[in-house]
Amino acid sequence: MAYVVTAKWTAKAGHEREVRDAIQQLIAPSRAEPGNLLYQPNEDPGDSRIFFFYEQYVDEDAYKAHGDSEHFKRLGHDTAIPLLESRERAFFVTLDT
Repeated sequence: MAYVVTAKWTAKAGHEREVRDAIQQLIAPSRAEPGNLLYQPNEDPGDSRIFFFYEQYVDEDAYKAHGDSEHFKRLGHDTAIPLLESRERAFFVTLDT
């Protein structure tokens, strides 16, 4: 069973590029986290302000460690999140056989 996080970020008008740049810089260090199984940000092809994240972690603690990481604090909390119009998150666990 994996801990799954989905997130939707909507950038404020005129800040799409800055948010996209921060997200692109988050990819490599987030995927390198020991508890990360999958980190896949996406951009809406019809609206460059909207970004969707699909993430899987070994457990909830690994997700919390991601949120506490230096790279997420710097690129997420300090850089991208202040430039968002909205931010939504949902949490799931996988159904394994």
